[in-house]
Amino acid sequence: MAELKLTPHLVVADGDRAIAFYRAAFGAVERSRHQDGGGKIVHADLALGGHAFSLADEFPEWNALGPLQRGGTSVVMTIEVDQGVDELWAQGLAAGGTVVYPLADQFYGARSGRLADPFGHQWLITMPTEVVSNEEIDRRMLAWEQAQKAKD
Repeated sequence: MAELKLTPHLVVADGDRAIAFYRAAFGAVERSRHQDGGGKIVHADLALGGHAFSLADEFPEWNALGPLQRGGTSVVMTIEVDQGVDELWAQGLAAGGTVVYPLADQFYGARSGRLADPFGHQWLITMPTEVVSNEEIDRRMLAWEQAQKAKD
């Protein structure tokens, strides 16, 4: 089989502002940008830690709308770090991200939290904290679910 690459492509309401956010929040590097005659971004190539993603401005005439226009997103982008998760989390919030669920130690062996960017995309910020077997994750998940139900 040929080598396969998966590159997420985000549609946003304001590409210039989004690129500035991703730089400030996560340290993204802009590798290229292509704009139409009106200055809208048709395609921008960005990287986070050597992993590519791209973005474009909304183009309603092509049915290219961001999550804010579609009523939300079902996709969560994950950024995993091997250290400094609290700092990256704080950086994302300082840049304008909002908490979906707070950064905390999770039952699956990671310190994780989810934030939404100003454009409606969600980002899981995570750092492994322990190696946990699949069986142990399942056991902990059931205990977590029971604890959540007891809160309600």
